[in-house]
Amino acid sequence: MTQENTKFPIYYALPLVIVMGIVLLGGWKMFFDSGNDTLPSTREGGVAPSVVRLSAFDGAEGFTHDDLKSAGVKLVNFWASWCAPCRAEHPQLQTLADEGVVINGINYKDDPVNARRFLEELGDPFAKLMADTEGRTGLEWGLYGLPETFIIAADGTVVKRFAGPITESILESVIRPAIDDAASR
Repeated sequence: MTQENTKFPIYYALPLVIVMGIVLLGGWKMFFDSGNDTLPSTREGGVAPSVVRLSAFDGAEGFTHDDLKSAGVKLVNFWASWCAPCRAEHPQLQTLADEGVVINGINYKDDPVNARRFLEELGDPFAKLMADTEGRTGLEWGLYGLPETFIIAADGTVVKRFAGPITESILESVIRPAIDDAASR
């Protein structure tokens, strides 16, 4: 009787080694890569998309595509009452509005009663306000989620798109520099 070779062939472990390598590379990229982590935007550098598919927002003055090409810097902010990050960023929008920054709001796929209640509770930072009830305008703008804010120069060029809630640190490190950039154009 012969005894079989009980050594483990290396090719049995090869799939496990490959999977572990992929996991380690992914983890390295996720935790240690200090590269640009912002979502890309095809809108930056181009003219702000149309807003013709928007509906009137209950009792608010609406805006047009021509308003986005008028003098001065303006922001377009997509938001909804059901969006918790929108609630978190609201104080920063109010700060900008109090400083005289023109913010055009687009209420996205929201119940009008809830949206109005949200603004009554937290304040209304929007100079003009429209509703994207079907989400079509959000698609045209390349929306990833809510909230999203676009900084637009006087000629209607999108200078910056920021996806996510504007925190105090984002306000200082991203939004204000983009507003300054838009104002210098």
